[in-house]
Amino acid sequence: MTRIAPSSPAPPDADASEAAFAPAQPPAVARTRSFATTRVVVALILREMSTRYGRTPGGYLWSIVEPLAAILFLSVGFSLVIRTPSLGNSFLLFYATGFLPFNLYRELSGNVSRALTYSRPLLRYPAVTWIDAILARFLLNSLTGSLTALLLLSGILLISDSRAVLDIPSVVSAMGLAMLVGLGVGTLNAVLLGLFPIWDVIWSVLNRPLFLASGVLFLFEDMPPVAREILWYNPLMHVAGLMRTGFYPTYGAHYVNVSYVLLLSLGLLALGLLLMGRYHREILNR
Repeated sequence: MTRIAPSSPAPPDADASEAAFAPAQPPAVARTRSFATTRVVVALILREMSTRYGRTPGGYLWSIVEPLAAILFLSVGFSLVIRTPSLGNSFLLFYATGFLPFNLYRELSGNVSRALTYSRPLLRYPAVTWIDAILARFLLNSLTGSLTALLLLSGILLISDSRAVLDIPSVVSAMGLAMLVGLGVGTLNAVLLGLFPIWDVIWSVLNRPLFLASGVLFLFEDMPPVAREILWYNPLMHVAGLMRTGFYPTYGAHYVNVSYVLLLSLGLLALGLLLMGRYHREILNR
């Protein structure tokens, strides 16, 4: 009688064995967002546009009305005292070429200096940095000021018999220098305001006579020699002179030194960025 050997147990399933001893897969690498800084800056710009201009009756119209009212006030007031402006025959154009670049600097420096204070709640998020806050305010106010200047100067040239001969490179250079000076001063002031709140009062006192010392109401050549030696170190005086050479071809403005304005502005900006990188956490935690 033939003896049947007991059957051996069935081998384990091959697929289950391979699954049990399969090597662990490396964790998925988190993909970084593309254009993260651009998205954050655009979001901050849109936020400020909605809060600053969206809630005010008139919105962006006030950014045009305010400088226009200032130019009209200067033109009407000085036309009652003097017969002709220092350049040309249009009071509107003369004061506009001095006031608009100064106003661009003033708006930029003031808004950039308060960028951290304005965006403090959002700076708690890792995706938003202090550079984004400063860059957003700089871009928004630069575009707004440039568009305002373009509209006002175009309107003045259309309604006045100024016979101006435009030098576009000089005009663009003057507005660009005004932006750069505003960015440098605003970035440095952002650090000083964050570390020393009293600096807000000190700077407001120091900044008040700047309107009179920046060539808005007069020409550099009309001042006495002692005043010229002092006013030459004001970068906005160079900006006003360069701006007026773009509209008055007979005006030389030989005192204008673009290299001086660039070096001073970039130096203030570099110092402000260096201090901000060192003390921004301390400023935000106050």
